[in-house]
Parts: sequence; structure tokens; C-alpha cells
Amino acid sequence: MQKIRLLLILSLFIALSCTNTNSQMIDKTTVKELDLNRYLGTWYEIARFPHSFEKNMVGITATYSLREDGKIKVLNQGHKNTLDGELSVAEGKAKIPDKSEPGKLKVSFFWIFYGEYNVLELDENYQYVMIGSSTDKYFWILCRTPQMAPEVYEMLLEKARKRGYNLERLYKVPQKVN
Repeated sequence: MQKIRLLLILSLFIALSCTNTNSQMIDKTTVKELDLNRYLGTWYEIARFPHSFEKNMVGITATYSLREDGKIKVLNQGHKNTLDGELSVAEGKAKIPDKSEPGKLKVSFFWIFYGEYNVLELDENYQYVMIGSSTDKYFWILCRTPQMAPEVYEMLLEKARKRGYNLERLYKVPQKVN
């Protein structure tokens, strides 16, 4: 029985690894340069693909700062359901594992488990950024201000489409107006 179960699991793994998923069709090329000191600070989440760890969250910000150990402190904050809802805070850490690929970061919110945080697009003034991962399940657009100029937002959406992202699931995140 154990051998049959193992063979079934192995067969499923092989079948899944051979399928051509949308993730394989996504252009995951990251920025070639990233000035970490300019990237630090607060970013407002403008849009994202829905996922369980930000379910029903609005008014989300991500604040990055340097830690004493050289890693990056990640402080994500958002409100549950409404902009006046209960504040939820998650603290994590990030690192750039390979200095030759500064746009490929790893982020962890739980112990030693890291996920990919790929900087796909970043303007020269560090005012907006488009983030992805190795899969097409994760995608964010962030901005230094709570609202993004519509023409910049549309430009980023077009760049995402050209990279192969299906934006039907994209959720525009409510933010407080300053």
C-alpha cells in the first residue's frame, strides 16, 4: 500500500512539473539596479492579486528599514474590511541573496521560510514599483503616495500585460485620501 501511495504521489509530481502553466509564460525579468537606501521607507499598496494573507485588507502600507544584521525589516500594516477597521500588523524580514541580482529579494514573515519578492518595474525616482514572484499568483503595484496618477497606473498595467500577467483578478486597494 505504501509503495502504491508513493508511486501515485511521484506520478502526480511528475505530471504537474511537466505541465505548461501561466507561471512559465510570465516574464519575470527584474530590475538590474536597486539602490536599497532609496527603496527604504513607506510604500502604499495600490493593487494586488487576492491571496489569503491579505484577505479583506485595505489601506495597506509596507514600510522597509534596515536592521542591525544587514537584513531589511518589513512592516506591513492594513485595516480589516474598511479604512477605519481594525489595524492588522505583520513584521517580517527581507534580504537580497545575490548582490548580482539586486531586484530579486526574499521575504519572510515566518521563521526561516522565505518567499520571492521580485522588483519587476521601478521608476528612476523610486515613486512606484511593480512586484511579482516566480509564480503568476503574486503581483503588487506600490506607490509612495496613497493614490497613483491614472496614467502611471495604466502604464504599469500595460507593462504587466506585456509580461504575460492576466489582470482579471487584479484588486485595486482602497487607500485613505491625503
